[in-house]
Amino acid sequence: MAEPLRGVVVVASNRAAAGVYDDTTGPVLVDFLLGLGFAVDAPVVVPDGEPVGAAIRAAVDAGARVVLTTGGTGLTPTDRTPEATRPLLDREVPGVAEAIRAAGVANGVPTAMLSRGLAGVAGTCLVVNLPGSRGGVKDACAVLEPVLVHAVEQAVGSDH
Repeated sequence: MAEPLRGVVVVASNRAAAGVYDDTTGPVLVDFLLGLGFAVDAPVVVPDGEPVGAAIRAAVDAGARVVLTTGGTGLTPTDRTPEATRPLLDREVPGVAEAIRAAGVANGVPTAMLSRGLAGVAGTCLVVNLPGSRGGVKDACAVLEPVLVHAVEQAVGSDH
């Protein structure tokens, strides 16, 4: 039996990283990945900005096949997740991020269109930036559920 694919969840939150409050989005994503059969540990909670990039880089270097980030995709000056993610990507997969935004808007959250989240491939790892709200994460999981395993397999050139 093949080993399960490795997944990593990175939470970009200055306040959760400082212990001001507990993150509630990371556990949702861990459960989501476990439900799809990925091997995944507890979320990595870091301040927004370069620590997000460092956490993604570490996950990719350790052999993760998917990294889901949550938080840091909005318009505030501290929302820097896309900027930390983009330099790590070999190829972007814009349709994934567009579908996540569209699902949020379709679910009655017009501010979902303000998310600047990216999706792309870093080496053999699919990286997807998700919003930092529980509702946004749940919407994103619904979008990703039917395609995530296939996308991760395609990132290494598996057959259709």
